[in-house]
Amino acid sequence: MSATGTAVSPARELAAIAGEEHVREDAATLAALAVEEVAPAVAVAPGSAEEVAAVLRFASSRDLTVVPAGGFARQGIGGVPQRVDIVLETRRLAALEHYDPGDLTLGAGAGMTLAALEEKLAANQQFLPVQSARPEVETLGGLLATAASSPLRHGYGGLRDYCIGAHFVTGDGRLAKGGGRVVKNVAGYDLMKLLIGSFGTLGVIVSANFKVFPRPRQTATFACDFASAEEALAFRDRLLRSALSPICMELVSPRAEEYLREAPPPRNVDDLHPAASVKLAAGAWQVLVRAAGSDAVLARCRRELGSAVSQELVGEDESALWRQLLRFEEAVLARHHNAMMLNVSLPLSAVGEALAAAERALDNNFMPAAVGRFGAGSLEIAFLPLLVDPPSAMQYVAAVSAFRSALPRDASAVVARCPREAKLHFDVWGSSPTDRECMRAVKRAMDPANVLNRGRFMTEDL
Repeated sequence: MSATGTAVSPARELAAIAGEEHVREDAATLAALAVEEVAPAVAVAPGSAEEVAAVLRFASSRDLTVVPAGGFARQGIGGVPQRVDIVLETRRLAALEHYDPGDLTLGAGAGMTLAALEEKLAANQQFLPVQSARPEVETLGGLLATAASSPLRHGYGGLRDYCIGAHFVTGDGRLAKGGGRVVKNVAGYDLMKLLIGSFGTLGVIVSANFKVFPRPRQTATFACDFASAEEALAFRDRLLRSALSPICMELVSPRAEEYLREAPPPRNVDDLHPAASVKLAAGAWQVLVRAAGSDAVLARCRRELGSAVSQELVGEDESALWRQLLRFEEAVLARHHNAMMLNVSLPLSAVGEALAAAERALDNNFMPAAVGRFGAGSLEIAFLPLLVDPPSAMQYVAAVSAFRSALPRDASAVVARCPREAKLHFDVWGSSPTDRECMRAVKRAMDPANVLNRGRFMTEDL
């Protein structure tokens, strides 16, 4: 593990800002906070937006790099950083700032975990329609920064659709905000949309406001089996044209099914979602349709889906199935530590092309397994090494290049996970030159000293 190249630890200055008890520089902590094997010199946990701003102004004045971190669940996404000087932890920014159940709006600190938010909303039978494999770890700021997607995206949209405001600090330590506390807010630029999916490269989110939703009183999941991807896609198209409005519609490829038979074991004794076993049909393309509503609504869904339904799941069996889907990546990496995980966004009409292109990865000694919101143009594809010997870096390059070249221009394929050695040889984001120039312009405006997550999007962010 390599360490940052700073000559003198900035711990003393950071302690003056956030308090000595909120600065950590012991070896065990720094090793746990390493990003792609690059350990920071120090970790600091500011307790307010003003303290975050002071940390960033200090880092900017000293040419130190800063990595914002919530639950540290998605830090592996992106390029390999040249150095990490400061990890800025948001765990102390976890207060519930406001909650109006009648207006269905809520504001909370970026360090609040999804599990803590769910607990506060449960008393009023409300929820935020985003799911996580580790809700007790993942924070609201982290979910926003990575534009996290979940099966509920099909029925409710993504975080961009129900985040209505955010307070953040730019790379040079300026306090800023976008949006507001009410749903109908049109004042100013929609800056929060820039932050969602920026992976902590433009600013540090310190709090956010959301529109929340009534929790469905009952749901049922219908598992539908098909012999081919073409049949599954034709079923999807019929369902999209129908009067039914499922909250989830998930595709599971035959190879992906074996990773969903049993969820990976809990990471620790405090894991709120233990492993469970739900059997899906082996060898079939599965479409999982989750419906919510009254008995009459579920009966109509059951009737209109007809003979395609092989199983109907409710209660704990249903919850266990969706937990397993959320843990697909964990289950893959538990068995194939050198697998490559791709997050693919594309038009609905191109899903079939993407699945066919993934199958051609066999030519490069990778076997694909796919799950995803194929009714919302979002897939998660695992490239599993076929050979006993670890693939070379160039095999990863060849596989991802061939896959991307088969996609339409308005599609994207982000490499969310792959071995560090392979990352050094290709662009994990797959951005076009035009995208890069736009990203550089925004980066210069919001983080002129290139303090935040240097190297995450490209070797030289500016």
